[in-house]
Amino acid sequence: MKLRHLMLAGAVATLAACATAPQPLQGTFTPVTPRDAVAGAQVGSQVRWGGRIIETKPGQDSTCFQLVSRPLNATGRPMESAPDATDGRFIACRSGFYDPAVFAPGREVTFVGRINSYENTRIGEYDYRLPKVEAEVVYLWPEVREVEVRPSPFYDPFWGPYWGPRWGYWGWW
Repeated sequence: MKLRHLMLAGAVATLAACATAPQPLQGTFTPVTPRDAVAGAQVGSQVRWGGRIIETKPGQDSTCFQLVSRPLNATGRPMESAPDATDGRFIACRSGFYDPAVFAPGREVTFVGRINSYENTRIGEYDYRLPKVEAEVVYLWPEVREVEVRPSPFYDPFWGPYWGPRWGYWGWW
């Protein structure tokens, strides 16, 4: 019995260690956050940033996204465990059309690209400087839906359908 538990624990640990980023998000990146990029000149740095979309603006030749940056987990997905953690905001632009109905506010997305400039914007009454990324990869994460699982009021693993005082629903015939 102990061997079975030991093998199960080993299999779980092995699978957990295999958590990797999807192929388009793999690579070597400069460990800089959007907040760090604004503080120091980081133009040309290869980054992998992600977060939640605030706004999607399709243009004539490209689409730009404004995001609230979030720390990424080992797979490159913005972390759900720290919903209030942020590294500031950033803008990512990619050539082509990306539908604002699909890339809607609140959706999680990860970008791979180079910091190519900075853009000044106003957020409320505050002047804000945002790093702008020329995105090579736009990775929209599937929405996570929580499902509540409730046990059936009619199921009892110790009493039916084949166990109980009569060994079945219809009893002995």
